[in-house]
Amino acid sequence: MKISKEFKWEMGHRLPFHSGKCKNIHGHTYKMRVEIEGDLDENGMVIDYYDVSEIISPIVDELDHSFMVIETDKEIIDFLDKLKSKKVVVPFETTAENITLHMLEKIKERITSDRIKRIKVRVYETEKTYAEDEISL
Repeated sequence: MKISKEFKWEMGHRLPFHSGKCKNIHGHTYKMRVEIEGDLDENGMVIDYYDVSEIISPIVDELDHSFMVIETDKEIIDFLDKLKSKKVVVPFETTAENITLHMLEKIKERITSDRIKRIKVRVYETEKTYAEDEISL
């Protein structure tokens, strides 16, 4: 059985390596769809949607209205520090693909049920573009 829940957040980033517009500071309204697959419990649930929110909302809240920046982008980190602006420093380029892998790992760390067999994460960077990956547990 599979269930799914969506989450949204606002976040800025830039891709310093990019040769186009994405090298500039900009932001997105990110949407993430999390799909959880597993065995049903005695009540007929894979996992309660409330529990899904309890697992994922803190991860999303950390990102909401922040700027995600790779740890080597010292100019932006210094700039954000001077502004006392919310930031999330990560060891990867802030592409949709890497954000998807990051979210998948963070969610996996918080799943404790042995009935959960697979997690799929789809992160929409725009209305028409997304990255997706999944892991088996």
